[in-house]
Amino acid sequence: MKIHNVEIQKFKAASNSPHGQVMLKMDALITPRAPVEGIEPSSMLIMTEANARVLMALLKSQLLQFDATKPKSRHGRPG
Repeated sequence: MKIHNVEIQKFKAASNSPHGQVMLKMDALITPRAPVEGIEPSSMLIMTEANARVLMALLKSQLLQFDATKPKSRHGRPG
């Protein structure tokens, strides 16, 4: 497995696919990362607080779009 540091520079857009995936368009700096001995190798996603807030807003918007396409459930509604 290859591991990387992924540093988000800027989020540009978000969209949903018909297959239930959220796709994010971004500028990112991706560099190889050496594994640390004794720790499971993992890639790291690195971003500023401002970019984290943008990510939250984009994800919230995309989840609302998923919810808008699902039929409304009658379960749990007071009768």
